[in-house]
Amino acid sequence: MAEAASATARIHPVILSGGTGSRLWPLSRELYPKQLLPLHTLRSMLLDTALRVHGADTCFAAPLIVCNFEHRFIVAEQARDGGITPRAVVLEPVGRNTAPAVAAAALILAAEDPEALMLVLPSDHVIGDVAAFHGAVDTAAKAAAAGNLVTFGIKPEGPETGYGYIKRGEPLAGVTGCFKVASFVEKPNLKKAKAYVADGLHAWNSGMFLFKAGRFIAELERFRPAILTACRQAIDKGQRDLDFFRLETEAFAACESDSIDYAVMERTESAVVVPADFGWSDVGSWSALWEIGLKDADGNVAMGDVMTDDTRDSYLRTEEDILLAAVGLRDVIVVVTDDAVLVADKSRAQEVKNIVTKLKDQARSEHRRHRIVYRPWGHYQTVDAGGNFRVNHIMIKPGAKMSLQSHKRRAEHWVIVGGTALVTRDDQHLTMTENQSIYIPVGTRHRLENAGKEPLRVIEVQSGGYLGEDDITRHDDAYDAY
Repeated sequence: MAEAASATARIHPVILSGGTGSRLWPLSRELYPKQLLPLHTLRSMLLDTALRVHGADTCFAAPLIVCNFEHRFIVAEQARDGGITPRAVVLEPVGRNTAPAVAAAALILAAEDPEALMLVLPSDHVIGDVAAFHGAVDTAAKAAAAGNLVTFGIKPEGPETGYGYIKRGEPLAGVTGCFKVASFVEKPNLKKAKAYVADGLHAWNSGMFLFKAGRFIAELERFRPAILTACRQAIDKGQRDLDFFRLETEAFAACESDSIDYAVMERTESAVVVPADFGWSDVGSWSALWEIGLKDADGNVAMGDVMTDDTRDSYLRTEEDILLAAVGLRDVIVVVTDDAVLVADKSRAQEVKNIVTKLKDQARSEHRRHRIVYRPWGHYQTVDAGGNFRVNHIMIKPGAKMSLQSHKRRAEHWVIVGGTALVTRDDQHLTMTENQSIYIPVGTRHRLENAGKEPLRVIEVQSGGYLGEDDITRHDDAYDAY
């Protein structure tokens, strides 16, 4: 891509990280969705996406990331771990699909340069051939610089009924490898999907786009002006918060929910497509992960402590050092976490989302959070609980601290099991190390802070008649109540 930098304007990646990935439950949860997980490589999908468009020898600028408010600290930490400093991390107070998210990003970029080229990338895609991806982006950038709105069409590997399709039309004059869009096609039945693959004119709709910020804004103004108005208000009333930009809640919540495809791409006369083949997968289900995973001689993808006997063509994954043993299975998905086990027919992997819906309907918590709950200062995990007690394992990162807080209905007992803690208990400030403990009575102001260079690990025993997380009064908080 070094050569592309001289041929085209600098490209601004816009990474969309607002989804929840319900079809990849139980690993993907609302508070820790699939894009934040290392599902395909040892890095999270979000970080893989960002690194794909990062480097001093490329034509890419620093990325602008749009994410859910609740994920902001995890997103920021993963970017830091990858050596990436985002141009901005824009926080959505509520999800409103892709058109408003991209509109907000376009308005931010256009405020400095309406001609800025923005490359819209979902954060949860796998791309096997990064060089081929860069080549497709180079082609798309030439078309976008001429005022077109570009989408990327993926060469079909088969008659997939879970994707929308793009039919290409005439070649775009002046840009080799780019075509006008003849039509966008909804997810077809199997018969139509087979016909689309056979005619050679249809490609899978990847959900990735490249266009000038100003051009997208102009087209959105034509077709969905209410969305643009709401996003302008959300930005005008928004505010900086640490390393983030918060869109104003009321204005953004009032915005209509719509996708880029429906709002703009299917309406504009300037839609063009770059057909591409770079090992793409949207990782929309466990069966998709099986398809792209490294298989053993029996066709199994096994991750974690897995033992098999006479088991074939299955996806087997276990977390938390739990042994998964599979005997006599064919074409199944088994995923084990510390609080849930999924067993599914591989051909019905899309229906996992139905379980998530049932969990929500029954007001359970397994769709929303893992037992490990991540906070900007570290994380905690509940290891035991009863009617009037809860035992948590707390980890606080070096230099981090919890809020100064108190509880009206519970007491706490802390045992330091690793690292060095600075403990605040009302007017006391105590340095504590491994094997020391302290009691926090009901109503006492208290805080834990990591005063060392290693992770601080604490066993916390809560006791009382009510242990809900809403029994917290925060008196001082560096993270604005998370």
